[in-house]
Amino acid sequence: MSLRPMISAFGSIDGQLAVGGMPLDRLTARVGSTPYFAYDRRLLTERIELLRATLPPALHLSYAVKANPMPAVVQHLAGLVDALDVASTLEMQTALDTQIPSARVTFAGPGKTSAEILQAVAAGVTIEMESPTEAMRVVQAGDLLGIRPRVAVRVNPDFQVKGSGMRMGGGPQQFGVDAEQVPEFLAGLAAADVGFLGFHVFAGSQNLSAEILCEAQRKTAELILTLAERAPEPLRYVNLGGGFGIPYFDKDTPLDLTAIGANLAELIDNRISPNLPDAEVVIELGRYIAGECGVYVTRVVDRKVSRGRTYLIVDGGMHHQLAASGNFGQVIRRNYPIAVGNRLAEPAESTATVVGCLCTPLDLLGDEVTLPDAQIGDSIVLFQAGAYGLTASPTAFLGHPLPTEVLV
Repeated sequence: MSLRPMISAFGSIDGQLAVGGMPLDRLTARVGSTPYFAYDRRLLTERIELLRATLPPALHLSYAVKANPMPAVVQHLAGLVDALDVASTLEMQTALDTQIPSARVTFAGPGKTSAEILQAVAAGVTIEMESPTEAMRVVQAGDLLGIRPRVAVRVNPDFQVKGSGMRMGGGPQQFGVDAEQVPEFLAGLAAADVGFLGFHVFAGSQNLSAEILCEAQRKTAELILTLAERAPEPLRYVNLGGGFGIPYFDKDTPLDLTAIGANLAELIDNRISPNLPDAEVVIELGRYIAGECGVYVTRVVDRKVSRGRTYLIVDGGMHHQLAASGNFGQVIRRNYPIAVGNRLAEPAESTATVVGCLCTPLDLLGDEVTLPDAQIGDSIVLFQAGAYGLTASPTAFLGHPLPTEVLV
């Protein structure tokens, strides 16, 4: 995907990138220093509006907080989505501080401790159980508190989804209960005083193929319908997962959301609702909501030429944006979209390698990228930085200061 649509989405003022309607130099002055992350409130709202307009009205939209847990972002999205999904007790507290009712907060992820489960049961959130041990801990917490826990079962499906940036279902997994073990798992819950709601199946993330995602959704729906026959109560919760990808690299094509919406409408109308009339159908998205709505801004602090190669050395780096450095799941490193944020009107006629300030060759943000002739003091902007940025990076590495995050 080219850089132009990304710049156009944010807008520009006097040759500078604008975030939240504010030109970059003024925004940097407001923040006080570089580097920083800036998230555009308007773009977040527009992304939810796009999802609402394209996906079926009966579908409930959940935001996966792990994609971007900045409290201001979560607060803003809480007014726009139907539910929040969390993967830790800190994320759970962030979610509980919003206007979303606790019953519409789900807690997923392997390795939930007894203390964490006790907190979740006390809060009244829905716990997505991923093992017999977690189920035992849920029952114990409910007995201790005198509360009937709200629970669902995360299922590790018996199929795999090709084309996902990160596979989280099919084959052996730390995530969820293997589909073939779910009937026995449910039988073990029969005598327990828990409020069973339904199932969650999440097979993979960062997929740009509508065809593959639609097939996965169809298989997920059929798996859940089969498992529902063994459920102790009528299903009230059907989470079809997410996995919607966003374009990061030149050859990436944006996801065909219209095809996804048509497929989900058919599944809900013809398969799920007729057989599970009491179930809320949920799609859970994180990166697709927040990823394209944020930028990482860092400043050139040095420019040097080494044996014919120009290096732009910036005051940020992989300790804030691990994914952009290629060290967060890329098999073959490719450049994230990158621009000189205060020189958008100038032609890109120079080639430079953008590196961070860390003392490691891994700290590479842009390898031999074509840019305007950037100088010391110019702002380097990395796009697609709204998800899995700061909190997915080794911020303590080499002891540099944390960057600021702002919602504009």
